[in-house]
Amino acid sequence: MTKADIVSQIAKKTGVEKVQIQTIIEVFMDEIKEALGNDQAVYLRGFGSFNTKTRKEKVARNISQNTTIIIPEHKIPAFKPAKTFLAKVAGLSVDCVEE
Repeated sequence: MTKADIVSQIAKKTGVEKVQIQTIIEVFMDEIKEALGNDQAVYLRGFGSFNTKTRKEKVARNISQNTTIIIPEHKIPAFKPAKTFLAKVAGLSVDCVEE
């Protein structure tokens, strides 16, 4: 499913114009990126949380040039789904999920 598919589905279900939905989704994603860029976690109850993880510095090999390179410590985005999200994906009833 693409972003355009999501926009179409939301527009069908809500009756709101696709252009407005597109704008809202873009702003929503920008806000999440900005929060993560500022080392803030984003919690969406019933969906999951977005946060950053730090990858330690490591030594790697460039096979084509036969050299060793150092990859510096850096942050990566991470997503941890909520228990209800996991239950939905697994096809389980939300009632059998403990909070």
